Amino acid sequence: MNCKKITALLPMKAHSERVPNKNIRLFNGRPLFHLITETLEFCNAIDSIIIDTDSDFIAEDAQKNFSKVRILKRPKALQGDFVSMNDIIAYDLEMTKAEHYLQTHSTNPLLTAVTVETAIENYFNAIEYYDSLFSVTRLQTRLFLESGTPINHNPKELLRTQDLPPVFVENSNIFLFSKTSFKRAENNRIGLRAKMFVMDKFEAIDIDDEIDFCFAEALYRIRSIEPVKETEELSK
Repeated sequence: MNCKKITALLPMKAHSERVPNKNIRLFNGRPLFHLITETLEFCNAIDSIIIDTDSDFIAEDAQKNFSKVRILKRPKALQGDFVSMNDIIAYDLEMTKAEHYLQTHSTNPLLTAVTVETAIENYFNAIEYYDSLFSVTRLQTRLFLESGTPINHNPKELLRTQDLPPVFVENSNIFLFSKTSFKRAENNRIGLRAKMFVMDKFEAIDIDDEIDFCFAEALYRIRSIEPVKETEELSK
């Protein structure tokens, strides 16, 4: 593992539109945000976890339970459901002194420390060629536009799905970037020369709605405690 250190950004707001109190709702008996925070604490490459929040409860609870956590109180200008995440990150970068950052979400409870550490290692190993890294999920299925036009296949050939050219879905689990690359990309966490990092699809579950929450919790309870499938790396 590269010896360089990373500052983790874990933004969390109090309000959640689709799943009420999502960040603090009990997930297998613990507040949801505890799972990803604990994962980040386990990563040796991460020296601090910045929780940017407008919730007094989250701020107090996080500082009480996690040693690496620092709190940034989110200003009113950046509160609400329609604020761009890149605007929040820009504020966090302005308020911190690190050069390299990892940003993730409390809604990624199945993300493991092994995968985070592997992504960080990939990021630093490729830093001469890529300015950032983001996690994706491989997708091999027949895709169509709303008009019915096929995107990635010829309906007349009907190839097996495993033989289709893969496409990749940004899964919102891991974003790695530097303060410099963020600014060069006009305040974007995905830089001008970004590297894709392929993750196992079950580990990459991101909770957006009630069904996601129930599915992630059920999978968390039944999955093996052994390390998840080996992650892949893909250059973009």
